[in-house]
Amino acid sequence: MSTDAGTDDDAVGPAAGGARRRGRRPAGEDTRGAILAAARDEFAERGFDGASIRSVARRADVDPGLVRHYFRNKSDLFAAGIVPNGVDPAVLVARLAAGGVDGLGERLLTTVLGIWGQDGGVALRVAFAGMTSGEVQAEALSGYVGRQVFARVAQLLPPPDQQLRVSLVASQVAGVLLARHVLRLEPLASMPVEDVVALVGPTLDRYLTGPLGTP
Repeated sequence: MSTDAGTDDDAVGPAAGGARRRGRRPAGEDTRGAILAAARDEFAERGFDGASIRSVARRADVDPGLVRHYFRNKSDLFAAGIVPNGVDPAVLVARLAAGGVDGLGERLLTTVLGIWGQDGGVALRVAFAGMTSGEVQAEALSGYVGRQVFARVAQLLPPPDQQLRVSLVASQVAGVLLARHVLRLEPLASMPVEDVVALVGPTLDRYLTGPLGTP
């Protein structure tokens, strides 16, 4: 089993035989995107246990330290790789949050359904299959999304129920995605995004700002 602890043997020292040392890519290149593309290929070929920070770095032709600059560990890298290509959750949430809490649930659902539906839900079904095959993978994704998305949403909400509110929103959004793209429950699976948002969005907004009915 590959691990990511300890010293990366290909991260330091002179390049043997005059080979070009890995490092930062030239300005203008999408380094993070290249690392994520390499990670997707590595995890697809080797699985979670077989892939490593070093193997992803080699495939992306960068130093392992540069991979860790963008991602804390292999779990974060795996989780980020499941997110559709070209989507940075932190940037996405910052954009959504800029509009304030008013209507945030509807904006969030519109964005999520648009992103995960752009390929007909194929990536989501693959991700779901990977998560159900291993507890580590599921924890990796939930931890990453929790930090990158829902922890930021919670910061917009007044105390004391921030975590409860965002967990309710997360459960509802995940349920809609599951029903549409994995279980393919009709008529929800075929409904236009705007119709789904019109039905579910107000519930998300109530979870975020309305009364919860808790003691």
